[in-house]
Amino acid sequence: MPPVDTIHITLRDAPPRAVWALEQAGVHPLLARLFAGRGVRAMEELDDGLARLLPPADLLGAQAAARFLADAIAAGKRLCVVADYDCDGATACAVALRGLRLLGATPETLDYVVPDRAVHGYGLTPAIVDLAMTKRPDVIVTVDNGIASLEGVAHARALGLAVLVTDHHLPALVGDVVVLPDANVIVNPNQPACGFASKNLAGVGVMFYVLLALRAELRARGAYANVPQPRLDTLLDLVALGTVADVVKLDPNNRRLVAQGLKRIRAGQMQPGVAALFAVAGRDARRASGFDFGFALGPRINAAGRLSDMTLGIECLLTDDVAQAGELAKLLDTINRERRDVEAGMREQAEAQLEVLLLRDDGVMQTSPPALAIFDADFHEGVVGIVASRLKDRVHRPTFVFARGKDGALKGSGRSIPGFHLRDALDLLSKRYPGVLVRFGGHAMAAGCTIAESHFADFDAGFQQIAREWLDAATLSRTLLTDGPLATEYFNAETVRSLDAQVWGQAFEAPVFSDEVQVISQRLVGEKHLKLAVKFAGAVRDAIWFGHSEPVAERVLLSYRLSVDEYNGRERVQMVVEAAR
Repeated sequence: MPPVDTIHITLRDAPPRAVWALEQAGVHPLLARLFAGRGVRAMEELDDGLARLLPPADLLGAQAAARFLADAIAAGKRLCVVADYDCDGATACAVALRGLRLLGATPETLDYVVPDRAVHGYGLTPAIVDLAMTKRPDVIVTVDNGIASLEGVAHARALGLAVLVTDHHLPALVGDVVVLPDANVIVNPNQPACGFASKNLAGVGVMFYVLLALRAELRARGAYANVPQPRLDTLLDLVALGTVADVVKLDPNNRRLVAQGLKRIRAGQMQPGVAALFAVAGRDARRASGFDFGFALGPRINAAGRLSDMTLGIECLLTDDVAQAGELAKLLDTINRERRDVEAGMREQAEAQLEVLLLRDDGVMQTSPPALAIFDADFHEGVVGIVASRLKDRVHRPTFVFARGKDGALKGSGRSIPGFHLRDALDLLSKRYPGVLVRFGGHAMAAGCTIAESHFADFDAGFQQIAREWLDAATLSRTLLTDGPLATEYFNAETVRSLDAQVWGQAFEAPVFSDEVQVISQRLVGEKHLKLAVKFAGAVRDAIWFGHSEPVAERVLLSYRLSVDEYNGRERVQMVVEAAR
């Protein structure tokens, strides 16, 4: 594999005045430093109470959606939720169906469909509308999709269906003009004229806000004059899972949603399917963290949409039968193991292609091109996004990976780096190379597209050219922000538990510390992980660098996370290395 481009280890700026203010408000000194380095300036930003959530009335379309759904429920209309085939879409579907039942819709009026990525494509396509018609709906409710589904919404309306779009992706562009689908109601913080302060809601978060607005509408209509109003916070375990798994920015509002979900899970209050997923992943729900969502539960649900049928994931989240939830979770775990095998093979093939790309005629490795586009006839369409993400992390370049779909067209999934808006790049490419992109969509850091196989070279050339124009040497250099040295008194299991209890994620990254150390010993374990014993601050510490096999210098600046390794009932704090200089 080609060498990784240089990593610049940079200290986060934690303004002393902000640190002091947080400490004075009662925040632990270490946490005060970490929070200040992530932009927190006042104690109120750390208040994760539900009362601090942004009001649903601020979300454009939420109140109209509430009236629309209240009328539909009152009239006994049949609603069909059109989901998406990732974890955000699956949790959003489960939240929609569970929430609508809580708010008065009868089970016989509720149903759902979810696309097969290889058959129906992404979003509310005419094909998925036709599939939904087999459920005999009066209303279609999209979750985590629909904002760019101009043809699908038009098809549904032509068939006499009403359509409510709930989504968080960017709307379609025709030329340079934003065009919205002709839905009855649209709820999306990223639609024009929406002043909602959090543009980072995941699809599941948008649907949760619609339910909050619906409950308020029903309350105003007197539905709860003589009965307690339903508790929508029972859905927050699903909201938290989908939010973290979709890697949206954890702004203060999203952090509150995730924190509330984690509190419920740690207290044992969760859907049976969520509990079953914790069990098959070997995770302790009493110590649930965002890491569990992103690296244990989320991938198991996503695997169903990648290699099988996302109905399995949705049913796992919908069932109230503990035994059935356990069986479905086991099946999802098996599919995820298969996904790992498929991914490993594809990564090996992709890295071999990359090595050829970077090898000059004289046999010397050269610097990575500004962007990558990889295709192999043996690639699996369901795993291209994961492989693109792994390659992007490896070489720090915007990356697209393509596989041949069942219809013969190439289906690509891309991942980007800071400073390169992937969806905007596709839009520009579509203008420069008319006809190359059959369809595309997404957002800044992740996007997808479909092209003809004969146009792959044009896509590759156009993608690289845009990257050359938009990216400079600074942007193409990987930077690792660290929180600086960790004081000796904090190097213990109590600190690890305190850190794990916080909400970390996209744009509010988990702490990474950095210290100059002396390497006492180093050896390979499992053939690809570097195990080290290092000395600093007068003590010898254990460290491991996963996926790294090259030895490091005797004295080195080590950037690391803290973890607790439990073995035979004993706890041992170790450093999980992120980078070395």
